[in-house]
Amino acid sequence: MANRSSIRRRGMPVATAAGTIGDDMTRTRAEPVPGPAAIRRILRTTFGLDRLREGQEAVIASVMRGKPTLAVMPTGAGKSLCYQLPVLALPGLTIVVSPLIALMKDQCDKLRDMGVAACQLNSAVAAAELAEAEGAVRDGSAKIAFTTPERLADPTFLELVSGQRVSLLVVDEVHCISQWGHDFRPAFLEIGQAFARLGRPRLLTLTATATAPVIDDIARQLGVDRFEIVNTGTYRANLHYRVIQVTNESDKLERVVEIAASSKGAGLIYTATIKAAESVHAALVAKGVDAALYHGRIGAARRREAQEAFMSGRVRVMVATNAFGLGIDKADTRFVVHYQMPAGLDAYYQESGRAGRDGEPADCTLLFLHADRSVQQFFLAGKYPSREDLVSIYNALRADPGQDTSWTAERLEAKLSVSKTKLQVALRLLRHEKVVRMSGDGALVLTRQGLDDGALDRLLEGYRGKREGDRDMLERMVFYAQTGRCRWKVLLDHFGESLDESGCGSCDNCIRFALAREQEAKEGEATTPGPGGALASDEKATAVEFAPGDAVRVPRYGRGVVDSIDAAGINVMFAGDRRRMFLAAFVRPVAGTARRRPRPLPATRG
Repeated sequence: MANRSSIRRRGMPVATAAGTIGDDMTRTRAEPVPGPAAIRRILRTTFGLDRLREGQEAVIASVMRGKPTLAVMPTGAGKSLCYQLPVLALPGLTIVVSPLIALMKDQCDKLRDMGVAACQLNSAVAAAELAEAEGAVRDGSAKIAFTTPERLADPTFLELVSGQRVSLLVVDEVHCISQWGHDFRPAFLEIGQAFARLGRPRLLTLTATATAPVIDDIARQLGVDRFEIVNTGTYRANLHYRVIQVTNESDKLERVVEIAASSKGAGLIYTATIKAAESVHAALVAKGVDAALYHGRIGAARRREAQEAFMSGRVRVMVATNAFGLGIDKADTRFVVHYQMPAGLDAYYQESGRAGRDGEPADCTLLFLHADRSVQQFFLAGKYPSREDLVSIYNALRADPGQDTSWTAERLEAKLSVSKTKLQVALRLLRHEKVVRMSGDGALVLTRQGLDDGALDRLLEGYRGKREGDRDMLERMVFYAQTGRCRWKVLLDHFGESLDESGCGSCDNCIRFALAREQEAKEGEATTPGPGGALASDEKATAVEFAPGDAVRVPRYGRGVVDSIDAAGINVMFAGDRRRMFLAAFVRPVAGTARRRPRPLPATRG
């Protein structure tokens, strides 16, 4: 069984025990920096804790030294304490930027219960409470203010906070800065500008996942030369991963109902489409499973009601698209099922990682139907604008919108025959290349006139690489679904980490390997020479050798053809171009097609 000490981060600077509280805390600001004794006192008296968790100490030390810090910590690792403790150790105001209104309310309430002057400023706050929060920021009585990227980008809010002494800016779920597509929030692009407007205070960014390219993109957008990176490792031994291959939609629906009905405790079921979410929810309810439904086409009040029902335990299972879950802290979630595979391993780890936050065992299951790949390919095809789309958007921005108004994303969408997703991606590209900027009232202002066709073509190169990267992510997701390797090894490889050669020992493939080894050991005992040197079984004196093209049969999957063979196992192609990898012990030859090779006889004892 693997443990945390067996995990290594490859090719990335990581803060380790050398960066603990008490090491040379240089004063990068004029204010004095509390020493380790003061930090420990705050930890004990305010938070009631005797010690920090793995990684928390290194993150806090880096923040206190004034280093721009990126904390990559898995779900449930205690990221919030990494900024809550410095709030009380530093003078002035801490601003926490999060896309999650529900999470900031929860954090704000908990801090207030501990006597910390916390406030939240977002669209869900009532007018009276919002005015009170703004007053607390203005008069300096607020120690920590939670807000959204959209609010941070608002000129009025920036004017309010830039007049205060801001000691720390925290950006939660910072990987969102590097996201593109239908779920992209343009306001994330404004965080870098706001950071500069605030005088570049201490910076702490937080995420559960970040590959090297994503980290580079985050640094570019925030204007940071180099992050102090603290990575506590992605591996969580309590999560047990498995993939169930299904043959059709009917089989898949039957399986998800079976899992939800037989599993104990709370669970999340993710789908890639709204249609699938509604279908799964209806099937569960029909079978008597207590389930709620959550997706983007449901009204805000109903979504909030469904979320509260799940979080409070009034319903046991939540069926949702990826519109649900970011920042949701339901520690006792015992299973997460992906009814359709997501676009890549980043999203899969984020979503499956919402299981087992309490550290207790939890199951993460992917139902893999090869046809589901086309769902994600469809999303990719509708995600990126064509050259013609970019030209029409640029030309529209050059024109006068009329009626004494200015261009906004909404007006462009209404005028042009370009989908909302493609428009968002195109505007992100134009803003990233400083062709367009957004004013405080949401107006789009063209800052570079007279771009010719060649210049626009060069701009398109800015996302062609991203598009290829998305395709590669999808192929990695498919590989994960079909591989015979340890599931955790595949995930950790993706994030630049490694696991010892024994594997996790708990995923479906590791369990199958263990069973196969056990079976081979039993067969070895059966073929040990008996009295007189005779083998116990002539049948087991030979082993099957397969070659590409051989007809084979696999229990539960039926008949197929060997596609390829490697050290991990045998790849078998089934009807409908479905490909799956199996251990040799599970593959049986169809009569007359496989070759046999002699198995060396064990040496007799002389």
